[in-house]
Amino acid sequence: MKKSHFIVFLLLFFVACGQNGKPMKTPENAAEKFDVFIAKKKFDAQPYPNYYPGLADEKMQPIFTEKINQIALDFKEVALSNNPTDKKYQEKIAVGLARFSEIYLETDSEDLDRICSYIEEIMDIVALESSDGQLSSFRYGFEPK
Repeated sequence: MKKSHFIVFLLLFFVACGQNGKPMKTPENAAEKFDVFIAKKKFDAQPYPNYYPGLADEKMQPIFTEKINQIALDFKEVALSNNPTDKKYQEKIAVGLARFSEIYLETDSEDLDRICSYIEEIMDIVALESSDGQLSSFRYGFEPK
């Protein structure tokens, strides 16, 4: 009986250790890229090929911009930390997307797409390959297989 407890303990230990995520190397110019991203104007209309009509409700631009910029600041914090991992960035995505929860139902589909594209842009700064399905779940309510 004690041997089975030990085996269960070992399994739980290894699972818990694996939750830290894959270590990531922060690009040398990441801090500057975050600053440039934060400084640029967001949610303006864009022509083809990245067509975006602009926010459906222009009064929301400062609110949406602040929420996106906060995600960039969260990523910058992880990037400048001693041990950035993919899981830490993905946790910041979850926190960032949760900030949109109170206005999600009133948000136009093009605006949801734009939110996701800004987060992908932030992910590109640190070469994060996956949101772990969070962007799909946010945008579509599920992760397409």
